[in-house]
Amino acid sequence: MIKKGLVFKLCFCFLTFGCQSNKKVTSKEESKDAIVDYFADNGFGNTVAIVQHPAGVYHKGITYVAYQGPLEDPYVASYNHTTKEWKGPYKAGVSEMGKDPNRKKKIDNHGKPALLIDDADYIHIAFGGHGGMRKHGENPLGNYSYGKNLHAVSKKPLDISAWETLDNVSLFGTYSQFVKMENGDIYLFYRHGAHRSDWVYQKSTDNGVTFGVPVSFLKHKRRTNIEAEDSWYPWVSKGNRDDIIVAFDYHICRDNNNSQDARGHIPERHNVYYMVFDTKTEQWKNVKNEPLEMPLTKEMADEKTLVKKIPNDWTFQGIADVDPNGNPQVCMLVGPDIGARRSGPKRLQHFRWNGNEWLQSNNTNLPRGNGDLEVKSFTEVSIYLESETKNDVGEVSRWDSFDGGDTFKKSQVFLQRENSGFVISSLIDNPHPDARIIVGEKEEGSDYRKMYLLGDNGPIKRSIKEAQVLKN
Repeated sequence: MIKKGLVFKLCFCFLTFGCQSNKKVTSKEESKDAIVDYFADNGFGNTVAIVQHPAGVYHKGITYVAYQGPLEDPYVASYNHTTKEWKGPYKAGVSEMGKDPNRKKKIDNHGKPALLIDDADYIHIAFGGHGGMRKHGENPLGNYSYGKNLHAVSKKPLDISAWETLDNVSLFGTYSQFVKMENGDIYLFYRHGAHRSDWVYQKSTDNGVTFGVPVSFLKHKRRTNIEAEDSWYPWVSKGNRDDIIVAFDYHICRDNNNSQDARGHIPERHNVYYMVFDTKTEQWKNVKNEPLEMPLTKEMADEKTLVKKIPNDWTFQGIADVDPNGNPQVCMLVGPDIGARRSGPKRLQHFRWNGNEWLQSNNTNLPRGNGDLEVKSFTEVSIYLESETKNDVGEVSRWDSFDGGDTFKKSQVFLQRENSGFVISSLIDNPHPDARIIVGEKEEGSDYRKMYLLGDNGPIKRSIKEAQVLKN
């Protein structure tokens, strides 16, 4: 007969495994009814990122969030701000990545979900792609890598419990980015293949039931002066009224056996660019309202859309927003090249358009880290940032500027953890003040991450019983 004490110990271990922070466990936390500050513990790999966005939407009193879970499949959860009730997470689809035990790179991380809610209240996610594979057929706009770009829709409006995967977008996608316009039109932007591919968009005018053919807007092409191809990394978002805004940088996609750099193909990116798509006229233009011939080439980008030439340091992950008058502000991570596969520590550099020229901030005072930008006026701007303090404390915080980005001051800390770090999403679309951003915190010795929904009052909490999710 099993002793009661042993049964208690076994139950206690089951309830608390993998759910503790770095602080000492209290008697309250040992209880199955304990409240924790994360909403799930099955985030997997780099479970959210700035580039795949939005990862969350606030709609009709509820915040919906998406992230990469076990086996790189997409998961969706929701939080009702009135009833204080969490639902999910539910698995919303099955990725072709993350299932091969013989693959050298166990977690690909390129197929994280982007989320959108259409005008009929159906929830959409795009996920699972890293450019597709040759078995999927010919890619007319680029080359191949891995995975399969997929589009899934909730079976019922505003119901995250059941999903249907549709066959109405290109399989050769990665870095999915959704934009919904005020008239309900949906745009899905992505790279149509691996590095040596065009960036494209597909448009839907019927709430995502059908999409038009892919339309190229950034062109890849072979260079003639060095052994490389032109490639790009854009960040796409809704601007004012009918505009879609794009901040981007340039990737020198070197050949593996090129003569310029013995390291072969490396993640080398340079420069900062910005342009606008007027969806009403279907005209692309630069910040001066000059029309652009599409798809944009490297030569035309340098001539018409350049914000800042950065030839030596490396760039990474641009972000942009516009003030009520349509004046854009752009941030780009910039830092030195210190390694073959990864560039050195980067700091956000901030640029703003004053109506005549791009101004670069003199001193942003920002720590090294990644984040998203919110522009309230020409002078008032906030950055939501994940960073690491001098005391080896990972934190997610908001930094405010009231002088157009010349100086920033940390105004609020949403989450802190000792000896830890975070991956961070872009800002939630139309965010509730209590739910602005999604982050994942890595569990020590594991590929899993605890998932947090953060807002002005810190993390939105949940019972430990609900937050512990089966991971396989």
